[in-house]
Amino acid sequence: MSVWEWFTDPANWTGYNGIPIRTWEQIEISFWAMVIALAIAMPIALILGHQRRGIFLATNVGNIGRAIPTLGVLTILASIPEIGIGNFAAILALALFAIPPLLTNTFAGIASVDEEVLDAANGIGMGGFRILSRVELPLALPLIAAGIRTATVQVVATASLAALVGSGGLGRYVVDGYSLQDNTLIIAGAILTGLIAVIADLVLGFVERRITPKGLRGETFVASEEEEIPEATPA
Repeated sequence: MSVWEWFTDPANWTGYNGIPIRTWEQIEISFWAMVIALAIAMPIALILGHQRRGIFLATNVGNIGRAIPTLGVLTILASIPEIGIGNFAAILALALFAIPPLLTNTFAGIASVDEEVLDAANGIGMGGFRILSRVELPLALPLIAAGIRTATVQVVATASLAALVGSGGLGRYVVDGYSLQDNTLIIAGAILTGLIAVIADLVLGFVERRITPKGLRGETFVASEEEEIPEATPA
């Protein structure tokens, strides 16, 4: 009942510490983290996947990324004077957290395109960039979209840790709740964090289905250490 009363209290929906402001902070931190991660991971994965090289790099980046604790990276970045505490440290840490699934899935999608399809594209005179943009990229879209979806949901949920280094977001409720020994505030923050992660997953799932060509719709997966990236040979 105390949690329900907290959510229905108009005071918690207004002001700097209100739910709309904290939710927007969570979205803003997650957005910029994904922008940085996409800008780093996508070009590398597209080039390596197109050239059928870098399987070792893609696989190990994915494995290492899953092993490194985000909280540890966040703490280290916040301790660097040039970065300091606040949103910047959180954005950089979350971007590093998002790179492995983006890199692994994009590489796996591009590298898994059938060689016969590529030979046919070469046969009609298509160059390297046209093959990548018109053949490989559309065929790899389900895997790429799944990687973006997974990384985004992970970032949105993990962004709550940003409050531990003085940043904003929904994690502020949890951190403040522990400081005040207020279980209602802790539970409310956890509910809001889970809710926004579920909404992000549903929205991105809808977008994923819409942008994936009808002939390629079906089950998509996220490459992991248990799932072998398709074997590739140097071009």
